This record gives sequence, C-alpha cells and structure tokens, in this order.
Amino acid sequence: MDLSNMSLGDLRNLQEQIKQEMKKREHQEVQKAREQILAIAQSVGMPLKDLISTSGRGAAKTANPGSVAVRYRNPDNASQQWTGRGRQPKWVKEWVEGGNSLDKLRV
Repeated sequence: MDLSNMSLGDLRNLQEQIKQEMKKREHQEVQKAREQILAIAQSVGMPLKDLISTSGRGAAKTANPGSVAVRYRNPDNASQQWTGRGRQPKWVKEWVEGGNSLDKLRV
C-alpha cells in the first residue's frame, strides 16, 4: 500500500480503521488467552483461582500477602509502628537517642 499518494483525509480514515481493528484484535486475543487458561485449569482439575494463586494450593492465606509484620511499637502511642525495615521513624530515633534500648520497643 503506497501511503504517499493518499490524501490527508484518507490517511485519517485509515488511521481510525487501524485503531478499531487493533481494539478488535486485542479483545479477541484476550478472549483466546482466557479460554486457554480455563482449559488448562480444567485439564488439571483445579479451580482457576487456585491455579493462579501465588501461595499454592492449600497454603495459608494472609490478609495482605505483601505486608510485613510490625516488629516495633511506640509504648506511648500504639498507632506508631515500625517493621524494622527502611529508615527508622523519628519516634524510634528519639527513643534510642534518649538512652533506651530498641529491644524494649519490640512487639
């Protein structure tokens, strides 16, 4: 197809047709992938949710698998918590600088 001989209007129409065709094909590809995934789940006799679960079948599930347990808590304000990862919060620094042991904050 020689685009150099097409008018600007024809090129815009072609562009719109391409967009619509791409949407249609993307939808078809997604539908095809879903069907393949469901077929795999059925072939191994597993519910789809178990197949795609990262924790595996029968594993204990946590409320938020990406969260880290709190290891330290401010005794003066229980809402101030720290996992022990990353920079120390201001209240932890102040606690340690005050001559207190970090172990006293451990949950």
